[in-house]
Amino acid sequence: MLIERLVVGALQSNCYLVGCEETKEGVIIDPGGDAPLILDRAEELGLTIKYIVNTHGHIDHIAANRPVKEGTGAQIAIHEDDAEWLLTDQGDYARMLGVSSPGPAADVLLKEGDEIAFGNESLRVIHTPGHSLGGISLVGDGVVFCGDTLFANGVGRVDLPGGSWEILMDAIKTRLLTMPDDVTAYTGHGPPTTIGRERQFNPWFV
Repeated sequence: MLIERLVVGALQSNCYLVGCEETKEGVIIDPGGDAPLILDRAEELGLTIKYIVNTHGHIDHIAANRPVKEGTGAQIAIHEDDAEWLLTDQGDYARMLGVSSPGPAADVLLKEGDEIAFGNESLRVIHTPGHSLGGISLVGDGVVFCGDTLFANGVGRVDLPGGSWEILMDAIKTRLLTMPDDVTAYTGHGPPTTIGRERQFNPWFV
């Protein structure tokens, strides 16, 4: 599986290009800004993008949905509980990123257990709410893309609509930290980490 991290937008969100090395089909996870950078890199990698997958609906992870969709023809996929964020004015954060109304609406509404297939690869959807109602993580072979649920030495904020500390902690402890130690966690901000490292050293769990 081809994985490339791009740091995009004013809030320095991680956008991931994930592709099948054999077929060159791929997905873009969380295009939070800098659409030209994302599109140019996808072209350089020779990827045909099938899906734009949002791990959740906050503006710093969806701000470039529209131009990336227009540039690739890909379908937008998000958990059904966060789909309304795609069409919601998200206030000052959105205006800071130059997005008045993000859009467009989702093409695919995701739920627990769904598989996102591209070429010979796939990512399985697990529902990891707490940062938002419809937060998801995407699980592949030895990897998990966990959005703003878990960070290296940190966890997601819970002070935005739909956030809950209790639900977030439960999702991390029962859905993420139960994975094998060597699973690489690709987070929504900051560097990647491993499940084992976070279980051992993340101050929220030790």
